[in-house]
Amino acid sequence: MIMRLLFSLLFGLTILSCVAENLVEYPLWPEGTPESNGIADNETTDKNGSYRNVTTASIFVSLASPEKNTGVTLVLCPGGGYQHEAFRHEGADFTQWLNENGINAVVLKYRLPNAHHDIPLKDAQRAIRFLRSKADEWHINPLKIGISGFSAGGHLASTAATHFDSGLADDPDAVNHFSCRPDYCILFYPVISMKPEITHKGSRQNLLGDDVTEELACFYSNELQVSQDTPPTLLFLSHDDRTVVPQNSIEFYSALKEKNVPASLHIFPEGGHGWGFRTSFRYHETFKSLILDWLHQQKLIE
Repeated sequence: MIMRLLFSLLFGLTILSCVAENLVEYPLWPEGTPESNGIADNETTDKNGSYRNVTTASIFVSLASPEKNTGVTLVLCPGGGYQHEAFRHEGADFTQWLNENGINAVVLKYRLPNAHHDIPLKDAQRAIRFLRSKADEWHINPLKIGISGFSAGGHLASTAATHFDSGLADDPDAVNHFSCRPDYCILFYPVISMKPEITHKGSRQNLLGDDVTEELACFYSNELQVSQDTPPTLLFLSHDDRTVVPQNSIEFYSALKEKNVPASLHIFPEGGHGWGFRTSFRYHETFKSLILDWLHQQKLIE
């Protein structure tokens, strides 16, 4: 039994090292995280290339080559029900394609909430601030930093897109002086709402815990938090998704439209949930073309 567990761990680490060979890891809180999420178990990876028991936050960065770099940057938030993080097919696998199209790719390894609801958002906000602090050094356009998320990672990304500030000017940490507002948002089959009738129950439980007040559920029901300052958003999902019901994306799109925020919603006829960057997904090439077209429409890339 012990040998089997060791094999699984080593196999998972091998997978992650292969898919992350073009990525450079930077800790988001090099002096230590500002608070604990209460997870005592050691961080591990599994055979699917997912992180489990995550207690520290970092970003894995892959910059586009100088001759292709458009300055556009995308932070990817893997999903996993706020219980694990599908680092490979909802993160690292995207980076080469993004780089080939001149987009700097960043995979966020965020601390799992373990019912400490504010922790993942702090990590996402910190990632955006950190990238703006590195804009000159890394040839990043600080006005073209977006966030993307998948499933529960889509909830995190949409939370970052609806809960932000222009910078904390008096904070002793210079990184926090930068705005944490993303400039655009791309969501894949996202959890959006914490309303019991449409939410993904596991994500809600892992994020908010047992004793959920109406005020807290409202705060993290991002369809209710859209404002005119929410960034332009592109959404993808499948009609036959039984894990996260399409109503999540539909209500978010409706709220964006009501606030006159540029938005586009694509519902594929089939595909279910969790396809990420897997080439077996029937509309793999389609959604890649749609992303590039939308980025052109938003004048993020020329």
